[in-house]
Amino acid sequence: MDSSGWRTWAEGASSGMGAGVAVLPYAIFRYYRRLKLNDNELLLLMHLMTFKQVEHKEFPTLEDMQELTGGTTAEISLTLQKLMKDGFLSIDEEVDEDSGIQYERYNVSGLYDKLSICMANDAKNKAKLAAAQREEALAGAKDPEGERNMFTIFEKEFGRPLSPMECETIAGWLDQDKYLDELILMALKEAVFAGKVHFRYIDRILLEWSRNRVKNVNDAKAYTQKFRSGGRS
Repeated sequence: MDSSGWRTWAEGASSGMGAGVAVLPYAIFRYYRRLKLNDNELLLLMHLMTFKQVEHKEFPTLEDMQELTGGTTAEISLTLQKLMKDGFLSIDEEVDEDSGIQYERYNVSGLYDKLSICMANDAKNKAKLAAAQREEALAGAKDPEGERNMFTIFEKEFGRPLSPMECETIAGWLDQDKYLDELILMALKEAVFAGKVHFRYIDRILLEWSRNRVKNVNDAKAYTQKFRSGGRS
């Protein structure tokens, strides 16, 4: 075969590989070491998943797997037994409703269950870390004089602890919107005065002031006085 022929063959092979794509969960690569799976066990589980997805073989033979893994049938058999013993793999017995023929298939739901536990533990640890960071932020969130704690003042007015989302809202006003502490507290005062002590109303006040170029407490007082003189709808 000349160079052009090999190039044509390579292009065809590349197209074929794109048509035979298997989907493997990222979690299996992230957590297999935590689950104490070795590389051979991981590879065998991956082959079982790809056999099912691409070749539609739910119970490949030892010879099928030997061809891909390079291991002996005895080694593959021992690995399968260990995976089943450790709860990563099982064999389901099914009966074809049309023919009545009994057949078997590999089931990797045990692996998925273990991966989901790892993911849940990571999510729980992440939430704990975020909560600790919020507590640290609450402890240090004082104004320049160190006399007032923004979060504590809100909790006092609301009569309850703030939720994580509410803490993030206050942090967003300070860090992203760059509202002055005094304006945020002024907006809180306005919400209390109006009997609408909730974050959505306070955010609307701050947004309205921002749109009308209210920069400080004096501006806010002047704007509020003008608004009240005109009457409320």
